[in-house]
Amino acid sequence: MSTAIEINEEATYRKVTWRLMPLLLVCYIVAYLDRVNVGFAKLQMMNALGFSDVVYGLGAGIFFVGYFLFEVPSNVILHKVGARLWIGRIMISWGILSAGMLFVTNDTAFYVMRFLLGIAEAGFFPGIILYLTYWYPSHRRGRITALFMTGIALSGVIGGPLSGYIMKIFDGTHGMAGWQWMFLLEGLPAVLLGVIVIIMLDDRIAQAKWLTEEERALLAKNIAAEEEEKHDAPISTVLTSPRVWLMALIYFSYVMGLYGVSFWLPTIIKGMGIADPLEIGLMSAIPYGAAVVVMLLISKSADRLRERRWHVALPGIFGAIGLLLSVLWAHDTVLAMAALTLATAGIITTLPLFWSLPTAFLTGTGAAAGIAMINSVGNLAGFTSPYLVGWLKQLTGSTDAGMYMLAGSLIFAAILTISVPARLVNK
Repeated sequence: MSTAIEINEEATYRKVTWRLMPLLLVCYIVAYLDRVNVGFAKLQMMNALGFSDVVYGLGAGIFFVGYFLFEVPSNVILHKVGARLWIGRIMISWGILSAGMLFVTNDTAFYVMRFLLGIAEAGFFPGIILYLTYWYPSHRRGRITALFMTGIALSGVIGGPLSGYIMKIFDGTHGMAGWQWMFLLEGLPAVLLGVIVIIMLDDRIAQAKWLTEEERALLAKNIAAEEEEKHDAPISTVLTSPRVWLMALIYFSYVMGLYGVSFWLPTIIKGMGIADPLEIGLMSAIPYGAAVVVMLLISKSADRLRERRWHVALPGIFGAIGLLLSVLWAHDTVLAMAALTLATAGIITTLPLFWSLPTAFLTGTGAAAGIAMINSVGNLAGFTSPYLVGWLKQLTGSTDAGMYMLAGSLIFAAILTISVPARLVNK
């Protein structure tokens, strides 16, 4: 009897996953592409507009200031009004602004547009993380979150060659530079997807008419059983909790590595002597492709063993080793790419597994605020990291010092991860 129940439960969750995840994954690919395509624009934009490395680093990073300021209120609004309308609104507004980057002509406009883009996108990622807690219990969320976050890696696999192709083929068409075409053509899909989200997404299990009554009851029972073990703390308590701030510091340190690589990978590859934008795009797809495979394998292991801390910390350590080796092997293109692949796979793998830590003890409105606060503080690294790498590159003439700094941040994050009590997160 129990076997039949288990088979039915697996089939129901498969049905939910096939309904929700393809749309959410495509949305995240487009979201992340819009976030990091500025790294490819840099290959043409800096010379065309006369930007220094510091100007680029500041502009790339100032996105996260707007993101930080509006993250918590955005996620609380999503919890109140529902994911369907709010996620759709976010995508439409940021798609319009991302396409509008083609009108940038000076550093001030660059800063303003990046800041507004951060405001527009605030709440998207933590909103999806919160949304998944409405559908999946914690012992299933590792793999599901990893599946969603393969969007980071897939955006690199797809976005690198696509960005390079657009910049090369469309450069000069109708008087517009390649980087301008890239912002336009990669921004518009977000607007279309926003409309699709509003039409297709269901806010909660109870509203999912594509499930049978028995399937809805089964899913709701599992979520209710897990929520009973948690305490929905007031927002003020969550935002001042040392436990939540520890999570924010851990995430900040991992994200330092992520955006250091994301924003500067095209530049690092160009520094190996590869000048063609399309070739740079194709080579940048290699590390991200490896990251997809590693992320899914490690997350499956974490869910099967119901162990979280070491599954987060060890990939971070390997990411740090990869960054260090990329500096030591910089003279050899093959070895340097192998090192960058190890670094990218390690760094990206830490992120979905990290979210199994705070969602193990946060619930309700407290979860909405806590997840958003952790994500917003963590993503300030998106401001800090590219700016520091740019500053160190301008100071030393190479990206080596920046890679050392990022490796140190990853090791620090791994140490903090292991310090989290296992009983709190291994569920």
